[in-house]
Amino acid sequence: MTQALQGQIALVTGASSGIGFGVAQALADAGAAVAINYHSHGEAAEELAADIRKAGGQAFAVGADVADEAQIDAMFDSVIQHFGTIDIVVANSGLQKDAPFVDMTLADWHTVMNVNLAGQFLTAQRAAREFLRRGPSPVSMALGKIICMSSVHELIPWAGHVNYAASKGGIQMMMKSLAQEVAPHRIRVNAIAPGAIRTPINKAAWDSPQALDKLLKLVPYGRIGEPGDIGRAAVWLASDESDYVVGTTLFVDGGMSLYPGFADNG
Repeated sequence: MTQALQGQIALVTGASSGIGFGVAQALADAGAAVAINYHSHGEAAEELAADIRKAGGQAFAVGADVADEAQIDAMFDSVIQHFGTIDIVVANSGLQKDAPFVDMTLADWHTVMNVNLAGQFLTAQRAAREFLRRGPSPVSMALGKIICMSSVHELIPWAGHVNYAASKGGIQMMMKSLAQEVAPHRIRVNAIAPGAIRTPINKAAWDSPQALDKLLKLVPYGRIGEPGDIGRAAVWLASDESDYVVGTTLFVDGGMSLYPGFADNG
C-alpha cells in the first residue's frame, strides 16, 4: 500500500478486533500514526500497537468507553498529548444485543444506541472541535477527516436486530447532516457500510461450511469480506485521493445491498 497518509495522525475507536483492527492496521500501513482505542480487549490493542511500532510505524493503545463523554474527552486529550493533534478519526465502535422485537429489553435498546449512535456522535463532535482548534495542516487538503462506520443495515431492514439496524440508520443521517454542516470548514465526513465481514461478532455466520454457504447466497460477489477490505476503503476515504468526496456512504459489501433475492425476478 502506498504511503498516502504519511505524516498524518489517526484515531480508530473499537480497534482491538474485527473491522477496527483491520482499519487501524491499514492506516498504519499507509503511513499514519495510529491511536488504537479499545474498551474491553486491551491486550489485543497493545499487541497491534507493538506490531506497528516493530514495523517502523507509530502507534499506541488508549482505553475508553465511547458511550461515556468524560472518557471520550480523556481519550482525545491522551492522543493529542501523545501525537500533538489528530487528522483522521474513524468512529468504528459498535455492538449488537439481538432479540425478537417483542422480547427486546429497553436496556438492550439503550446499550446499542449509546455505543453505536451516541458514541459516534461524541467521537465525531470531539474530532470536529480539534480540527477547528488546530486549523489548516500541510499534511492534508482537508482540515480533518471523519469516517463513520455504518452497515448495509442502514439500508437493508434486519428483523430480530431492530436496535442495531435503527442505530445504523441513525448513523447515516447523522453523518450526512454533520457533513453538510462542517464541509464549509473543509472538514470531510463520510461513512463506510460494510456487508458480511469475517469478524468475531458474526462468527456463527461463517464458521461452518453450511453457515458460509447460506451467507454467500446474500453476497452476489461470492465471497465473504475481510477486515482488510474495509481498511483499504478507509485509507482511500482518509486520503487526498478522495478530497471531493463529502457526505457519502461507501458500501463495501460484495453487492449485498443489491438485494440478491430479486436476481431471479423475486
